[in-house]
Amino acid sequence: MLPPDPRRWKALLFISIAQLMVVLDGAVMNIALPSAQQALHFTDGSRQWVVTAYGLAFGGLLLVGGRIGDMVGRKRVFLIALAGFAVASAIGGLAPNAATLLIARALQGVFAALLAPAALSLLSLSFTQPRERAKAFGVFAAVSIAGGAVGLIAGGLLTEYLNWRFAMFILVPIAILGILGAIPNVHDNGERHRSRIDVPGMLLASLGLVGIVYGFSAAESRGWSAPVTFGSFLLGVLLLAAFIVVQSRVKAPLLPLRVLTERNRAAAYLSVALAVVSMFGMFLLLSYYFQEVKGWSPVMAGLAFMPMAVMQALGATQVGARLAHRIAPRPIMVGGYLVSAAGLVLLALLDANSGFLEIAIAEAVVGLGIGAAFMPAMSISTHGVEPKDAGVASALISSSQQVGGSIGVALLNTIATSSTASYLATHGGPAAPALVHGYSAAYWLAAAFVVAAALVSAFLVNARAPKHASEPASADASDVIPVPTH
Repeated sequence: MLPPDPRRWKALLFISIAQLMVVLDGAVMNIALPSAQQALHFTDGSRQWVVTAYGLAFGGLLLVGGRIGDMVGRKRVFLIALAGFAVASAIGGLAPNAATLLIARALQGVFAALLAPAALSLLSLSFTQPRERAKAFGVFAAVSIAGGAVGLIAGGLLTEYLNWRFAMFILVPIAILGILGAIPNVHDNGERHRSRIDVPGMLLASLGLVGIVYGFSAAESRGWSAPVTFGSFLLGVLLLAAFIVVQSRVKAPLLPLRVLTERNRAAAYLSVALAVVSMFGMFLLLSYYFQEVKGWSPVMAGLAFMPMAVMQALGATQVGARLAHRIAPRPIMVGGYLVSAAGLVLLALLDANSGFLEIAIAEAVVGLGIGAAFMPAMSISTHGVEPKDAGVASALISSSQQVGGSIGVALLNTIATSSTASYLATHGGPAAPALVHGYSAAYWLAAAFVVAAALVSAFLVNARAPKHASEPASADASDVIPVPTH
């Protein structure tokens, strides 16, 4: 066995900086989005694509990103991804129109798909001792959780006191710092695998997901029965069906179907995707509720998300993690998802005059439940997986988050804008009650999705409680997945 890398703790620092950059990106953009929409003059129906373009590229290419790192070298891919992310962020900050901003966000997603699996792999290679590895991945996960909260506040400060564009520019120096630190301190000692990339599978999966998400977007402007809406859905489903067929026949599939056949893993992927449909869409609409309905500044909007961020962290570390060592995952997942559904119902009951205490309680309930549920879900996402498929299984749970988030933002934004338009057509009057009506309709649907996640967990998860051992089990790169970023 090779001796431990003497620079491994410095490597952890700069790999964590890269993870912080990705987490910050999602958080600051949600806070900055209302200001960006006003500055670039894009519609309520198209605002979702600023979030969705990133999520689709990230989720759709994550499996490919892991494979490329295995082929050409993880450190090389890590550095290229950091540089590309910096360039894409600069383009987004300089965007003269909505189209350029969307392209920049999609490019950020592409480079994030390269960065995330490379970072996890490099961390695993740098820390080979079980205790050190567990500590390193604990730091990495903590950065993911804390980075979201920091990003909310930073996004508000940058948007209010400088300009929304600095929510993109701030990522450039972070990426440069990561590159300068990674060059001398991060080392890639892993083997390279020369298997071919499944290009047909990649194209079918990516285009299929785009078709489905575009269908939700078209429904907002054209209606659910419009030919373009129906055609987009149909094309997306057919392409994804073709993807499954291709994966069953090629020698080196992008997604080996055996990864999906174990019931606990399938439950983890599906329940997380369903829950994230609610979380990402809810997060976008809450940002608009705070700034457009309540009239709060971007800084206040960022601070208003703190009850959810804090309780999500507590739910993950103090509830989910503690219970996961003692009892089976099913009751934790079912209970956590149902608690989050209750929080979403509380959000649906808010109106334009609701006070901060009511909002904070609803947020706290959502955050506590989802934090608790996701911990065991992440754990069983690699339940019983073969070592050769561990990387794919890990990428798939992250992919399900990003894809579920893309669909959720498109779907809930469409429901909210359609319901708002219908309310104005029948009731007239000021905009605030109409907006709240639209958000409420979306939150009720979001609650239904989380209940569906609970049902999936109840019927499919049968993994037993972990056996206790005197020596802590080693943490593998496939066992620790960054928490969802908004």
